[in-house]
Amino acid sequence: MNSKAQLRKALRAARRQQVASLPDAMRGLVFRHPPAPLLQKIPDGAVIGLYHAGPDEAPTTAYAGHFQERGHKIALPRFAARDAAMQFAEHNDPYGMTDLEPGPFGILQPYGDAPSLIPQFLFVPLVGFTERGERLGQGGGHYDRWLAANPGTPAIGMAWDCQLCDSLPKEGHDVPLDAIITPTRLYGPF
Repeated sequence: MNSKAQLRKALRAARRQQVASLPDAMRGLVFRHPPAPLLQKIPDGAVIGLYHAGPDEAPTTAYAGHFQERGHKIALPRFAARDAAMQFAEHNDPYGMTDLEPGPFGILQPYGDAPSLIPQFLFVPLVGFTERGERLGQGGGHYDRWLAANPGTPAIGMAWDCQLCDSLPKEGHDVPLDAIITPTRLYGPF
């Protein structure tokens, strides 16, 4: 199983199985706040980029609340259309999500009139990862393109432990992560 499509299918199934085995209360507890070594690297007032997690992705709601309570602005991806570049916009209601609407991919995103922001520290979803910081994403390349256009922005992956891979197929446009957080470990900083 070495093609990206095959790996995505297998890793999504493993992720779905792991998440289904967790009690609902446990899912909300495992990603309550970022590990201290990462928090020490985030400047006061930095704009924090997060994502609105899908049903089986590592949850980000508690992280959004954590950072917002400490005075950070929260930015989530926003797409004007399916073929548009990923941008980020302000997200003010991490617990109620009243400032989000379905985007062109069916994922909740900030309303079109929400102020655009550029994250200074970015937490990213993933399908698979290695201990060296390699990331297998959903396949659209949105994060790789955004990171290439915004070099120097620390990118931290969030994943379940079952998403760890020994190796991943790499392409020239793949941007490695600076660290990965799972419920049991912090990989990196690299």
